[in-house]
Amino acid sequence: MGLSTRGKPCWVPALGRVVTGCASMRKVVLITGASSGVGLALCRRLLEEDDALHLCLACRSMSKAEAVRTSLLASHPTAEVSIVQVDVSSLPSVFQATKELKQRFQRLDYVYLNAGIMPNPQLNIKALFRGLFSRKVIHIFSTAEGLLTQNDKITPDGLQEVFETNVFGHFILIQELESLLCHSESPSQLIWTSSRNAKKSNFSLEDVQHSKGQEPYSSSKYAIDLLSVALNRNFNHQGLYSSVVCPGTMLTNLTYGILPPFVWMLIMPIIWLLRFFANAFTLTPHNGTEALVWLFHQKPESLNPLVKYLSATTGFGSNYVTSKKSTSCETLGWKKHKLESRLPGEIPITSDGPRGRHC
Repeated sequence: MGLSTRGKPCWVPALGRVVTGCASMRKVVLITGASSGVGLALCRRLLEEDDALHLCLACRSMSKAEAVRTSLLASHPTAEVSIVQVDVSSLPSVFQATKELKQRFQRLDYVYLNAGIMPNPQLNIKALFRGLFSRKVIHIFSTAEGLLTQNDKITPDGLQEVFETNVFGHFILIQELESLLCHSESPSQLIWTSSRNAKKSNFSLEDVQHSKGQEPYSSSKYAIDLLSVALNRNFNHQGLYSSVVCPGTMLTNLTYGILPPFVWMLIMPIIWLLRFFANAFTLTPHNGTEALVWLFHQKPESLNPLVKYLSATTGFGSNYVTSKKSTSCETLGWKKHKLESRLPGEIPITSDGPRGRHC
């Protein structure tokens, strides 16, 4: 584990550059989307667990990342916190970030693939009222199944924005960082932020980008579940392990944008009541990180690659971790590694960017 070994170059955050002769052996944790929400809460909780870590914040906005870094170091002065700029919805940005990371580090111990978007979520009012008077009311509220649609768009790379941000940008990040992740003598962990909203019915191998549907967020999260299984099949023997986490239903800037503030005021008592019947209502990013922090302490080779780990909160506010068989297991009848081989196969990738426009 660690940044480097004696006599080799390593990144020194205080100097803002690579130096030689470094003997630091801290665990290195890379977190995408670390400047807000679950990513920010995760940074704080990991340093509370182990302030001898080196956290690398992978963020789009350098100004926000710098503010987070300053705050983290103020509360954990013995930690090492560095920044790399990356926008996972832009392949040139991903390639530049991985180039920098390979110059700084000899290995990465943990990579939290957390950055994600749900653009312009629209609430289906009819589905909401149908759900209120159905026997599946708790399930619908805890997963938002059938309640939300999104308006997706095409990125400059020629890909659907939700797919590229939530799935493909991270896939390329992993691919480019393979040399820092695959060390059989000391395993590395990939930990994906998925969702209870990941539904098989919203995903198709014939349209992995969900360009023809209205629920790209759900589709992208299901693609993550499938990809994690394929990565374990291909890379466990090289010391790289992948897990999938659901942080639960949280109230963040994203969810607050779905409904007007007065509506949230009206339904909050209902949500608090539902917590006594469904453990998915974690409500805060801090609570939502429970499973992500739990995985930090586990030996990756002991984990079940076909299980999804869920952050859960009781009606009285106690946090714990539960698990369930991933619904992606139901789709494993398709040819081995089909999704993984399709991702780079139909969009040939080089460090200069994508060749071709559609998946």
